[in-house]
Amino acid sequence: MLANYLPVLIFLAIAGGLGVLLLLLGFLLGPHRPDSEKLSPYECGFEAFEDSRMKFDVRYYLVAILFIIFDLEIAFFFPWAVSLDKVGLFGLASMGVFLFLLTIGFIYEWKKGALEWD
Repeated sequence: MLANYLPVLIFLAIAGGLGVLLLLLGFLLGPHRPDSEKLSPYECGFEAFEDSRMKFDVRYYLVAILFIIFDLEIAFFFPWAVSLDKVGLFGLASMGVFLFLLTIGFIYEWKKGALEWD
């Protein structure tokens, strides 16, 4: 039983050791010249706020969430494309319905102005 998993354990040990070694080499040999710009805090592409209770524009987060939603939906294309010959006509019809709903959602967001940055 151990003979079956021994190559995997050896591979994990070598990969982990190499990862730690490369991190240590980068830390020891890398330049250490911090300046005020590198040490300044930042938050999601914005300058740091004075007060955490300050009002701010949420359009940036809205666009980011919409991007994540559509990106995840597009990720469903890869397994479908790989197994297209096995799923046949039913898989093609299912993806057609999926694309139709995706297009309807995109048109709805476009008409509501959710993609406008103004």
